[in-house]
Amino acid sequence: MKQPNKLKWIFSLSLIAMLLLLSACGNNGGSVGGNTSGDAAENAAPSTENSAGPAAASSDPAGASTGELPKEVRIGYQVSPNGELLAKALGLLEKKYPDIKISWLKFDSGRDVNVAAASGGIDFGLVGTPPGASGIAQGLPYQIYYIHDVIGKSEALVVKKDSGIKSLQDLKGHKIATTFGSTSHFSLLSALKQENIDPSTITILDMQAPDIVAAWQRGDIDGAYTWQPSQSKLTEDGGDVIISSAEVAAKGGITGEFGVVLKDFVDKYPDFVKGYISVLDEAVKTYREHPQESAQALSKELGLTPEATLQAMNEIIVLDASQQTSPEYMGTPDKPGAFGQLLKDTGDFLVEQKSITASPDLSVYQQALRNDLYPVN
Repeated sequence: MKQPNKLKWIFSLSLIAMLLLLSACGNNGGSVGGNTSGDAAENAAPSTENSAGPAAASSDPAGASTGELPKEVRIGYQVSPNGELLAKALGLLEKKYPDIKISWLKFDSGRDVNVAAASGGIDFGLVGTPPGASGIAQGLPYQIYYIHDVIGKSEALVVKKDSGIKSLQDLKGHKIATTFGSTSHFSLLSALKQENIDPSTITILDMQAPDIVAAWQRGDIDGAYTWQPSQSKLTEDGGDVIISSAEVAAKGGITGEFGVVLKDFVDKYPDFVKGYISVLDEAVKTYREHPQESAQALSKELGLTPEATLQAMNEIIVLDASQQTSPEYMGTPDKPGAFGQLLKDTGDFLVEQKSITASPDLSVYQQALRNDLYPVN
């Protein structure tokens, strides 16, 4: 694997500084989409549910016009403690567009989202940096419209107390589960590389997050690198955290979660996409300004207590609409941000791991950033 370039190091340091600042203020939480992976050949089996609940009024982005709107919108979401899940829990999108059928489709990983996007089964989806980079590299018909969060402590390597594992060096000869192609897989391999540990000395098993919890309870594995809420379930069942993605990111292995929208959909309904961005912006502000109430709403989605949910929220950085076009993230059409370079570096990493056959030029990743949908007032 190649060493992170200078831009990626600068991006890493800025993100970690922001994580520490926001965590100290208690205004954000988050872990970037650990529940995301990039194999576009695996079958997906989403479950559909329509959310409902109280919501506050939201405003449209600047420049939005009264253009054509869809009759139905299909959102492929993942159970991650970020602003999009809060928007679902509070029914914000349903309130803004009461005449549109909103279908929420639940996925366990980004590779499943990629399958659904490739087949046209969703209009919007949430993926992590590895599956998203994989999707762009393989020409999936979507673009990035919103960066939901940057992963910190919400993804981590958890091991059993009686496993004898006290550090990464102790992993040799043990069985460690993760979701291949996901942000957790990426962070695990990055952590091993940073410590000069050969992954072949460890039995690394490919499992979806729910299967990881079941395997842990059966005693089939010694540990797992996974995201919330699975991570909390493992620690509550006698697990110890060895390293988190915040520590891996500090050394260059940055991960995050972002929203994608099918090209045909955004071309036909740009005003709806801008409207959804305004809903996400509202949700993030609620997330930051009313953390206790947000944790209460999210706990039902995550299957955690409100206290555990609040802790998970404080482990990630959530981004509002005003931050999307900053140089650290998507940038502007004239000056693409560092997020494109991060995706390029991630794509190159996936090639080295033989997860994909080729990673395109930086310009391809930059062109996937729909920073032209902003600003939002």
